[in-house]
Amino acid sequence: MRITVDGVQLAARPGDTLASALLRAGRRVLSQGIYTGRPRGLVSAGVEESNVFVQVLSGSGEPMVRATEIEAYDGLRVRTLAGKGLLPDEPDEARYDKTFAHTDVLVVGGGPAGLMAALAAGESGARVLLIDDQPRLGGRLLASRAIVDGLAVHDWVSSMRDRLQALPEVTVTSRTAVVGYYDHNYLVAVERRTDHLGSAAPATMARHRLWNIRAGQVVLATGAHERSIAFADNDRPGIMLAHSATAYAWRYGCRPGRRAVVFGAHDGALAAAVELADAGVEVAAVLDVRDVVGADFAAALARRGISVQTGATVSGTLADDDGVLRAVLTSAGETVAADLLAVSGGWNPAVELFSQSGGRTFWSEAAAGFVPDTAAQPTHCAGVLTGAVSLARVLSEGAGAGAEAARAAGLDVTEPATPSVEGELREEAAPAAYFCVDSAAEETVFVDLQRDATLHDIRRAVGAGLTSVEHIKRYTTIGTAADQGRGSGVLAVGVLAQLSGRSMAEIGTTTYRPPYTPISFALLAGRDRGRLADPERVTAIHDWHVEHGAVFEDVGQWKRPWFFPRPAESMDEAVRRECAAARTGVAMMDASTLGTIELQGADVGLLLDRLYTNVFSSLKIGSVRYGVMCGPDGMVIDDGTTARLAEDRWLMSTTTGNAAKILEWLEEWLQTEWPDLDVRCTSVTDQWSTVVLVGPRSRDTLEELAPELDCSVEGFPFMTVRQAAVAGIPARIMRVSFSGELAYEITVASWYALAVWEAVFAAGEITPYGTETMHVLRAEKGYPIVGQDTDGTVTPQDLGMGWIVSKKKPDFVGKRSFARADTSRSDRRQLVGVVPVDGRSRVAEGAQLVSHGAVLTQPPVAMHGHVTSSYHSVALGTPFALALLDAGASRHGEVLDAVDDGHATAVQVVSPVPYDPDGVRRDG
Repeated sequence: MRITVDGVQLAARPGDTLASALLRAGRRVLSQGIYTGRPRGLVSAGVEESNVFVQVLSGSGEPMVRATEIEAYDGLRVRTLAGKGLLPDEPDEARYDKTFAHTDVLVVGGGPAGLMAALAAGESGARVLLIDDQPRLGGRLLASRAIVDGLAVHDWVSSMRDRLQALPEVTVTSRTAVVGYYDHNYLVAVERRTDHLGSAAPATMARHRLWNIRAGQVVLATGAHERSIAFADNDRPGIMLAHSATAYAWRYGCRPGRRAVVFGAHDGALAAAVELADAGVEVAAVLDVRDVVGADFAAALARRGISVQTGATVSGTLADDDGVLRAVLTSAGETVAADLLAVSGGWNPAVELFSQSGGRTFWSEAAAGFVPDTAAQPTHCAGVLTGAVSLARVLSEGAGAGAEAARAAGLDVTEPATPSVEGELREEAAPAAYFCVDSAAEETVFVDLQRDATLHDIRRAVGAGLTSVEHIKRYTTIGTAADQGRGSGVLAVGVLAQLSGRSMAEIGTTTYRPPYTPISFALLAGRDRGRLADPERVTAIHDWHVEHGAVFEDVGQWKRPWFFPRPAESMDEAVRRECAAARTGVAMMDASTLGTIELQGADVGLLLDRLYTNVFSSLKIGSVRYGVMCGPDGMVIDDGTTARLAEDRWLMSTTTGNAAKILEWLEEWLQTEWPDLDVRCTSVTDQWSTVVLVGPRSRDTLEELAPELDCSVEGFPFMTVRQAAVAGIPARIMRVSFSGELAYEITVASWYALAVWEAVFAAGEITPYGTETMHVLRAEKGYPIVGQDTDGTVTPQDLGMGWIVSKKKPDFVGKRSFARADTSRSDRRQLVGVVPVDGRSRVAEGAQLVSHGAVLTQPPVAMHGHVTSSYHSVALGTPFALALLDAGASRHGEVLDAVDDGHATAVQVVSPVPYDPDGVRRDG
């Protein structure tokens, strides 16, 4: 395969990562320090890589990705980065999607422990989801030469995969990384679906998929990250983690160097020396900080003519003209020529997900690492994550964890036999908790390569009096880069322990936060972008509105008819015509978007008494009541009508934009404060459609459509509800009015909405109207719109609706706030009406109200209020507006200026209810 790096073509082999292809091509210098500018090369083979990041230019692109995580494919094009990513010039047009999964047992990690856990749980009949972030299962076995159950590890992994796929309830997903572990065993994972396919990826296939997983039990077999040791000039290209070096040799078939020095603090470093020697790398020296090392490993090295220098360290390194490693300086004073320095200070169990779940870790001297301690959720840990080292123990722990998880999920389990292991040397000597070789050149002893943070930085933080590792993290920026401290976090804790004389357990770790690996914003957005960023909701009558020329406006997520213009008719002309029809004849509106919540239970009345300012429990069956809802601060959050349909069945309406908010409000109080109440809330907005019939002639129209219904004032009083057939279709009819005119709200199942709408429209000369006309009609009556005439600082009293605040109820949400000095001030902003003095100028919504003439004579000008709604009123014969004005109730008749964009219009303060203040028109 051909790949292009920085404009240069290179060869790659199937199975390569970009990193292994670069290493095989001899590319040593691949990056530079973000602040120091020092040359850098590959340091690892996995997610702990902290040096080499690239911008992917081919396909859909990616601004910043580790070279170790990119699968090479023919045509791959990348540009290396110097520590910082670059955003692409064009938007990402690739497809991203999401999926939801529920499983009895989730196994995270497809290494030896994870494979055994999935098998044990799967054979019990449990639903099992095994997730692994690599293209192939096997984990660290992919670079191993051990024999498992008589099979080479690759063959054993293949047999395990076949066994798992043969189990009907087991799902295996590769190239998928779990990035977050949240409450209630909710985990989020990212599946890379097409990145490895390049131009061969199907256009219809999503590039990445976001998994939302709910698991009954979780088995974490996440393995461990190799830890480095800090020493002078430890950042040169050619210095690499020891087991990453063996992975390049045995998994990818490329030598990480020709002549190596191995430096470590545990038997695993000696094992790496054996693997490198057998891969054809000349091992010039093996340095171990311990005085006692594993006998098996020392003997294996001796058979290869290699001796172990115990109690030895690396004191520094030398570089060639390109900055690449050419020699290693030892504590014995030797200078050893080498182009590879393989370092291993031990293993850091990958506890990130365990910690995200709320689990607590502890420092294990036996493992020389932080390992899981107390789980906060149904979580089971296995393998290297727990500090296990030998393959036999890892396999055994995996089987045990899987069986334990299946039992906890309620399954009968027979634990599978632990496979036999041959050809693995035993780690016998205890690891050393060794982190840093002290040096006078402390500014080149790098602790965090990606942040260019050094021993000097930590020493300076300690000198400044910082003791908490969290404070030192922020002072030095160690652990804040894209690797999130995987390579530097525990190393920094160890260095701090050495400097301060405190124990690792006492210092602890920094907080592990999701995501474990980066998530792109494009994936989080998924398909919710462009027109799908916010759902467009339409009513069952929408197509009719389109056919009849409606102009729409967005109200919340709904597309609502704004007005219905006739040919060559302007908006103002259309609205005046619609208003005239509603005031003098009959008009109709689609009100299906109003939030509708059905409440059932014996305690609905009690709940409404607690949430509304007025009393609802006394409402009779068949009656309707208007209510105002306030927050704990006493400010209006919504209003609407509620009908009582039966003893234990009520129907609440909310404003269109607040439907979801109010349902959530009800549920919050029911679930957190009053769980003892017998109330169930269900959103039924989409189940019902409502046609509003408005105007003095609306009774005649309804009598024609519903001949069996008594529509007289006595037979169908205001604020009542009836059941009747309208145009032959069962309907619920409420006599309520948001216009001040005689009006009926006809509600039918949405299946029949269009039929009823067309029947009403055909019943006579009936004018359909939109939301603009609705606003004019309600403003003329002084009916406020929550969110337009209120702004979160308005009480019912400010709206002139003190009458709706019960003085009999012992309590309701917001009542105590009405007693506060601020909410009872007489000079609060109150709802008023304003009309232009010249009788023709329409003021702008949002215009500021100031003293008359003050703009010209008294700058700067004090503002007394602002206009909230403004319309031309056909009924009044003049433009008219609603406004919130300081002490407005006492200022009727006063002349002010409404100022917008530097232009002042003289207006007079009037009653907010200029039309039919006595309400005589509501009965026709």
